Amino acid sequence: MSELIHDQQRRMALLKHMILQLHAGDAPEAVRPQLIKLLGRVPYDEVVAVEQELISEGMPTEDILKFCDIHKLALNPSLLPEEERAVPAGHPVDVFRAENRALGWELDAIRELFAQLKALDAAAAPAELLHDLRVRFNALMDVEKHYLRKEHLLFPFLEKHGITGPPTVMWGKHDETRALLKGAWEALAAAEGITTDEAGAVIDLVLQPAVEAVAGMIDKETQILLPMCLDSLDEAEWGAIAAGSADLGWCLVVPAATWQPAGAEPVEAVADGLIRLPSGTFTPAQLQAVLNAIPFDVTFVDADDTVRYFSEGRERIFARTRAIIGRKVEYCHPPKSVAIVQQILSDFREGRETHSQFWIELGGKFLCIEYFALHDDDGKFLGTLEVSQDLTAKRALTGQQRLLNYVKGQDHE
Repeated sequence: MSELIHDQQRRMALLKHMILQLHAGDAPEAVRPQLIKLLGRVPYDEVVAVEQELISEGMPTEDILKFCDIHKLALNPSLLPEEERAVPAGHPVDVFRAENRALGWELDAIRELFAQLKALDAAAAPAELLHDLRVRFNALMDVEKHYLRKEHLLFPFLEKHGITGPPTVMWGKHDETRALLKGAWEALAAAEGITTDEAGAVIDLVLQPAVEAVAGMIDKETQILLPMCLDSLDEAEWGAIAAGSADLGWCLVVPAATWQPAGAEPVEAVADGLIRLPSGTFTPAQLQAVLNAIPFDVTFVDADDTVRYFSEGRERIFARTRAIIGRKVEYCHPPKSVAIVQQILSDFREGRETHSQFWIELGGKFLCIEYFALHDDDGKFLGTLEVSQDLTAKRALTGQQRLLNYVKGQDHE
């Protein structure tokens, strides 16, 4: 095999032949180790080119996905780009890298919790460790926004350059990872009261595969996808990706900087900078100030059950961070309440209900939480508005306080 290493065409031909052997089921136990050995000597761009050729010739994506797992075993750091190519702060690649670092921190924390659980001898798995795992996996579910930006912003531009194989393969790996994360989340939701032995089995069979799937995708992006995109896409294409990214949301971290191609005009809400509604107009700054001044919290969830907006008033009732934008609303609630949230959204979507109201006493406060179904003028379902209010002070009001009795500073008493 060594005489082929310096001959790119023959090397790629051999790689393709061995993948086809594996695909045909010809002595897979013999082919697999040889393929791994060869892959350890093949630069990433040649592997991508072979994948592209095989897909063009009709090989099912499912089989290419199996090959990807073998490729990961053989990745040789010496054949990858020597150093991470510098990009400006806020550039889409900079954002993808920052999100991958944040995901990596979550994965490290999850692995540490795995080790702690497996080291215990107690009959029942500690509730606090299971709780911490749920918190970490809940954060890991935020990877959905990362994948959506790749699928709907990055991949279309690669395809315009004739690079269709890697996006097709990677989208398939996204779906595999989504399924594994969903299974992990469901297993953790049902894990109350299990023994440490049972927890160990859940880790090995359900949770660990999800962790490794996310980790594997980070490796593929870092080592293959992002370098290839930097080689292929021009400044204007990166600008279009950057302009569309905020609508799909950020994964775990919010970009510290906003990037635009050199010479690009700042993007405005509309041509004259005004947001026009039937009953009036706002500048974006005015609208933001109005929404943040209302005496309750509002959160808007669109028709696809994705969080698109929340108000940022002075005193929030429930904690929110901008990282929830673009996240499925079910992942913003604890596992025990997810089924109820899904039922409310389903009832709104199907027109069975238009309003739902709850009230609780928490920390000495009386809180009211309401959900409203939103529709356009034609009755089309647009999404759900969540309104949360602290009614403690209002419930205590007595007598009258008329406008003519205006007292300065009463809001601060």
